[in-house]
Amino acid sequence: MESGFRIDRITEDNWAQLRTLRLEMLADTPLAFLETLDNAAREQETEWRSSAARAAREGSVGLAAIDTSSGNWIGTMSAYLDGHGDAMLVSVYVTPAWRGTALGLTDALLDEVEAWARAAVPDGNLRLHVHEDNPRARAFYTRRGYVETGETIPYPLDRTQNEVEMVLDLS
Repeated sequence: MESGFRIDRITEDNWAQLRTLRLEMLADTPLAFLETLDNAAREQETEWRSSAARAAREGSVGLAAIDTSSGNWIGTMSAYLDGHGDAMLVSVYVTPAWRGTALGLTDALLDEVEAWARAAVPDGNLRLHVHEDNPRARAFYTRRGYVETGETIPYPLDRTQNEVEMVLDLS
């Protein structure tokens, strides 16, 4: 991949780009998210603006990776404070052409989220839930130092499946 990328904070003004990437995410990797493509496609502009604004509010960080040659959004990652002294990592996605350790995009996004979380909850943890049938994501987080806690939660879109909790100690 010859072009580079930059990482920007998501704002309400980015709602249209967020919508485009979110629909791609849900079509590409439906088991990784808690929303269906059909539901997301029916959302109106006001709902997308609200989603983008949530990513920018106090106690949250929403990041977009942007291809510097095309201007297209190629990845996203968000986190929020959980109210119990930890941060939660959510909405992780990198478009297929930009996946893999050689390109560094996923690592760059996670570096920024981890830096935000360390500043926000320096004695806490960064937690996430990953679908049990997503070995590539689980391997990525393990490589980055996350450990499985042994806790699982039912996957909301199919309660016969589970999400595995993983955690990174930020201290």
